[in-house]
Formats: sequence, structure tokens, C-alpha cells
Amino acid sequence: VLSSTKVLKTRLLPMKGHVHYKIGDNVESSDVIASTEIPGNVHMINASKQLNIEPENVLETMLVGLDEKIEKNQIIAENKGIFGLFKTQLKSPIDGFLANVSDVTGQIIISEPPKPIEVNAYTSGVIKEVIPEEGVIIETNATLIQGILGVGGENRGEIIILSNGPNEILDKTMINEEHKGKIIIGGSYLDIDTFKKAKSIGVRGIVTGGFSYTALSELLGYSLGVAITGSEKIGPSLIITEGFGQIQMAQKTYDLLNKKNNQIASINGSTQIRAGVIRPEILIPNKSSNTSLDSNK
Repeated sequence: VLSSTKVLKTRLLPMKGHVHYKIGDNVESSDVIASTEIPGNVHMINASKQLNIEPENVLETMLVGLDEKIEKNQIIAENKGIFGLFKTQLKSPIDGFLANVSDVTGQIIISEPPKPIEVNAYTSGVIKEVIPEEGVIIETNATLIQGILGVGGENRGEIIILSNGPNEILDKTMINEEHKGKIIIGGSYLDIDTFKKAKSIGVRGIVTGGFSYTALSELLGYSLGVAITGSEKIGPSLIITEGFGQIQMAQKTYDLLNKKNNQIASINGSTQIRAGVIRPEILIPNKSSNTSLDSNK
């Protein structure tokens, strides 16, 4: 629990692509710092069989060229039959592009459009280092609070204190439509119904002192055990600062979050207990410090 500390965040693509910033650039949490494309799934069609021709004749029937864009149900090949009669047509089953035509097997390969992958900055700060074709390292001065356990991945939003103190239970009656897109801060506990209401409204993150292990298993659909968390698709990121059960949030943690009320924060529920420990975190950039940091570069 640190009110002001230098934080370095490494932001990497899962595969090589394009980095959009350079050393010394200022970034905001939502800025896309790098992007790439993952090839789409491929669909194989036995054109030789469907057109009733020999494999070596498939190329002659093609109405589209390699790498040409194709729409679903578009005619991509046609066997003109005998004297132009008894035509047989082959239609694309998907949107995509023509990837390959084999005159040996008679197979046509159509690839789905590539899927874009983007990595955002996660936090505002200054680009400290660029890793070519992979990503960047961002330096920021921030308030950093780590929890005991979290679930759900990365989210961002405005911090809203809902409890009147670190020992107050976060009740579902405290949550309303105004909290959509926010990171809400409770006190000692919230139950599964309160979490579900927060999710239905569109809350981005929840920070609380304690949570029920049974409720967590119900939320995930399985017992957590000692698995690595962070990839769960549960809606809001949930961070438990103290442990399981109804446990008062540490006064220092609550006071610091209360001081940062209405400020933008990044939250990440990823947790790893074993070697290479990863703790869930709330990261709140200190704007004035980061301005000074930038001016010193």
C-alpha cells in the first residue's frame, strides 16, 4: 500500500506486430500502444469432388484469384459442363479470402479475415523503453495498492467510495445506474447478490476487504484452488484486500482509496500465488508527479 511510487509496466503483444509510440511519448491508459493481426481460421473445400472434375482442372474453374476478398455465398468456381449445359457452381461458405488452390488434391482453402489484436497502455505515463515489434515499458508515478486475491482481468474507471468506513458491508442497495463504468470501493464484505447487481449495471471493478470463498466458487463455476487467475470473464474485476470472510479493510488502504475518490484508476485482478508471485492491484497515476517526470526527460 504505497501512496507514491515509481511503477514500470511492460505491455507486450502475444506475437510480433507494430508499436505505435516512441521513447518519451506520453500515453493515457486507453491508448493503443501496439497492435497486430492473428490469421483467421481456414476452411477447406474439396472443389474437385463438388465440381466433378479432375484436380488438375480446378484452377481453370476459379472465378476469384489468390488473396482476393470473398463474401459468403459468392460463387468462387464454376464447371461449365458439356457445351455450356449442366453447370455446377461452388459457393463460399464464409466471408474471407482465397488462400490456396491445389491442382494436386483439388482442394480450395479459404481463410477467415484476420483478427485484430490490440494492447492498450493500461496506465497513463511515459514510454521508458520500446521493444521493437512487441511492445513498450511505461514508467509512471502512482498510488499502488495490492490485494490478497483477485479475479477478472484488467479494467479502468473512476474510483467511487460507497462505504462510510472500512468496516461497513457493501450492500446491493448502495449500487445504482450512476456506477456504470466505475470502480466501486466497499468496506469489509459484499455477497454474491451484490456482485451480480454490480455486474448487471456495468461496474468495471470492485474492491472489498473480504468475500466468501463459497460465493467465489459459485461466481467462477469451480473451486479456485491455487490456480492462476486473471482470465475469468466475470464482468467486473474483483479485488479482495484482506481475505475470505467478513474482514475490515485495512484503515491505511481505505484512507488512501478515500483520498483518491473520483480519480481514474487501473485495476487488475490477476493473481499468482506460487513462484513468480503476482498480486492483484489498483494503480492510480499521480498526474502532477508524472508531469514532472516528463519534464525531466
